[in-house]
Amino acid sequence: MDTATDLGRLIGPLRRAVLLRTRRAEDLPDLPEAQIELLRVLSEAGPLGPRDVASRLRLASSTVSNLVRAMTASGLVERKPSSTDLRTVTLVASPHALDLLDRYDRVSTQELRRALAALTPDSRRAIEGALPALRELQHVLDGPTV
Repeated sequence: MDTATDLGRLIGPLRRAVLLRTRRAEDLPDLPEAQIELLRVLSEAGPLGPRDVASRLRLASSTVSNLVRAMTASGLVERKPSSTDLRTVTLVASPHALDLLDRYDRVSTQELRRALAALTPDSRRAIEGALPALRELQHVLDGPTV
């Protein structure tokens, strides 16, 4: 198996394992990854229109619309009318959602620290050494398609 195949098959299960551990450790609600990522965008960028959220997440507008509908119903996202154009709305993460996101981030960091501590020193160093390359890979993947 080549590196791309191996990495591709590892990324999803690794993210899910961290998320599952995080939920169990803090008894957090079962938020889908897409909702967590939408909350992360809103917490980092502030109020955004649905089109901007879709662009940042690289999702179809209809997907974001469905996510926002579910998240509004559960009190995680608030839709605020635009002050300049009453036909448009901006999306804001609710205080409850920001608290949940903070807890997810804090606990996932703790769980990753515990898991890393259980590895051999060589494995920890290999992961630490790979972080710059993984950041570069993310940058390449986030860039224009070749």
